[in-house]
Amino acid sequence: MSRAPIPSADELASLEDAELEQLAVAWRGRASRGDRDAYGVAHALEVELRQRIRASNLQQLPPEAPAAPRPWWKFWQRPGSEPTSAT
Repeated sequence: MSRAPIPSADELASLEDAELEQLAVAWRGRASRGDRDAYGVAHALEVELRQRIRASNLQQLPPEAPAAPRPWWKFWQRPGSEPTSAT
């Protein structure tokens, strides 16, 4: 039984984003029409595409502001909350 060759990481890295998306759609279409050999290739292409999208979305996030340190003995207080006094 001949399996379709799953692309290596180097082969996936050499693809442009648009080409990768077109290949993923084409291979997923073959897999949905019953081509059992296409499932692995479609999965590999889709995983690479999701990783690229995730990485590009993370770059758009603003940097996280550092939290002010709080004394270790005030572990019950949330950062930024004012202490309450019991009267």
